[in-house]
Amino acid sequence: MPATPPEPRWLTPAEQQVWRRLVEVLVKVPAALEAQLQRDAGLTHMGYWVLVGLSEAPDRTLRMSELAARSHSSLSRLSHLVARLESRGWVERRRHPDDGRVQLAVLTDAGFAVLAAAAPGHVEQVRALVFDRLTPEQVAALGDVCARLAPGEEPVAGAPEGQS
Repeated sequence: MPATPPEPRWLTPAEQQVWRRLVEVLVKVPAALEAQLQRDAGLTHMGYWVLVGLSEAPDRTLRMSELAARSHSSLSRLSHLVARLESRGWVERRRHPDDGRVQLAVLTDAGFAVLAAAAPGHVEQVRALVFDRLTPEQVAALGDVCARLAPGEEPVAGAPEGQS
C-alpha cells in the first residue's frame, strides 16, 4: 500500500501576509525599474544589468558564460539580448584570442556612454522605490534577509559605485 503523503506545511496567517507583500514587491519594483529604463534610456532592465556587468569587468570584457552567470540569465537568453545590444553598437562579440571556442562580450565606448547616461536616473528610481522608504537599520536588515534568500558572490571589489 502506498505511503500517505505528508500534510502540506501551510503558511500561518502572518506568513501568508508577509508572503503576499513580498510577491507584491517582487512584481511592482522590477516593473517600475523596467518602465523607467525603457522611458529614459531605451533599455530593458536586463540590458542595463548586462551593461553594468561588462562595465565592472577588466577591459569591459567577459566570457559570455560568465556574463550569463553574473546577470542570472541563461546563455541562450543572454545571446539574444547581446545580439540586440550589438545591433545598437553598445556591445561587441569577439572570439577569445587563446581559445576560439570561447565567445567574449565587450562593452563599447558607445555602450559605456549609454550606461553612464542611464545610471543616474536608474539609481534615483532605486532610491525612491526602496532606500528612501527605509531607515538605515531597515536597510541593514533587508541586506541580511536578501543574503539569506539569495546567497551569492560578494560585490566586485573596486567596482564603480552607484551603477546598480
